[in-house]
Amino acid sequence: MIRFAFLWLCCVSAASAGDWPEFRGPGQQGHSDEKNLPVTWSETENVAWKTDIDGLGWSSPSIVGKGVWITTALENGKSLRLVGLDRDTGKIVRDVEVFQKEEPGKIHGKNSHASPSPVIEGDRIYLHYGRHGTACYTTSGEEVWKTELTYEHRHGPGGSPVLFQDLLIINCDGTDTQYVVALNKHTGKEVWKKLRSENKEDPGRMAYSTPILTMVDGQPQLISSGGEWTIAYEPATGNEIWRFRYPKGYSNVPRPVTGFNMTFVSSGYDNPVFYALKLGGQGDITDTHVAWKITKGAPRNASPIIVGEEIYIVNDNGIATCFDAKSGEQHWQQRIGGDFSASPLYADGRIYLLDEKGKTTVIAPGKEYTALAENELPGRTLASISTADGSLFFRTDTALYRLQKK
Repeated sequence: MIRFAFLWLCCVSAASAGDWPEFRGPGQQGHSDEKNLPVTWSETENVAWKTDIDGLGWSSPSIVGKGVWITTALENGKSLRLVGLDRDTGKIVRDVEVFQKEEPGKIHGKNSHASPSPVIEGDRIYLHYGRHGTACYTTSGEEVWKTELTYEHRHGPGGSPVLFQDLLIINCDGTDTQYVVALNKHTGKEVWKKLRSENKEDPGRMAYSTPILTMVDGQPQLISSGGEWTIAYEPATGNEIWRFRYPKGYSNVPRPVTGFNMTFVSSGYDNPVFYALKLGGQGDITDTHVAWKITKGAPRNASPIIVGEEIYIVNDNGIATCFDAKSGEQHWQQRIGGDFSASPLYADGRIYLLDEKGKTTVIAPGKEYTALAENELPGRTLASISTADGSLFFRTDTALYRLQKK
């Protein structure tokens, strides 16, 4: 029997209950144990604090202890910064320039030069800005190491790094080369690097996804979506375990999720297909391990979320769909409206769906669509919501909010 468990100790060994140390939280799937969270809010309701943030960044807040950490880019990407805020007051306590770039290049209109989320472990903060650079800093704002990973990220930086034991692992899927790399988290030196394809006649494509760690038959696997393929690696060595191909898939953004002996992935632009893949395979599983798939309503940007026995997706045009995770049977489909890039959050028995214009639709999980609230804040919103200390941490293009019941 295949068993699954999230690598809590490997990924966030220094994080305590209630922390949110990386993109999509400590379990890497958008789940929180926080209680007593607000259902409704506005500029004047349930706002504990609001702090203006200079520049632009779409990294989600990473929270450990009293520290809230984000990245931002000033001067159209020339100054790439790390910003730390006090969780209780919202006061900015750290503002450090990590990299300075004379020619940062162009980015997609939905992206920023500071989109990957920080990963926090103990007093270390791991930062990735695509080809602009990768770094480790202390929570006191001191540099530990810096390095640059060579690839052309074209639309700007995307996927966030993950930690496994002593390794910091990053997807580097550019237009020129595509690979996954593991750095020594203490020194920044390369430990292993694996090209997506060794065949120059059959190269991969660019992508912007974050890998996920899971356990299969008692062994850890790193499941990594890139352009053309989703590939599973041994995280300690980079040895490939299996690969699944979705021809013509590229610019993949959603982070995979796992459950029920399966992993769930989206094939990317232009016409995404959403796949449920059976785990436990070896080699090329393209023709053997598809449990089910859908071709309509699949997401290009927002990651899926599993709650109970159901899986929920929301596509770029604001159509949300609920399926039975095991069979793919559709329970409901609802047009919420708006455009979606942020990934859903499940917390306090509710699912939070954030669109790109500040509207959050709060729904009850279940086989029937039940909307609980719609809340709006001003500004663009492409960063996913984080949660800690009985609060939601909500980022716009100009500010960071702490939303808390009053």
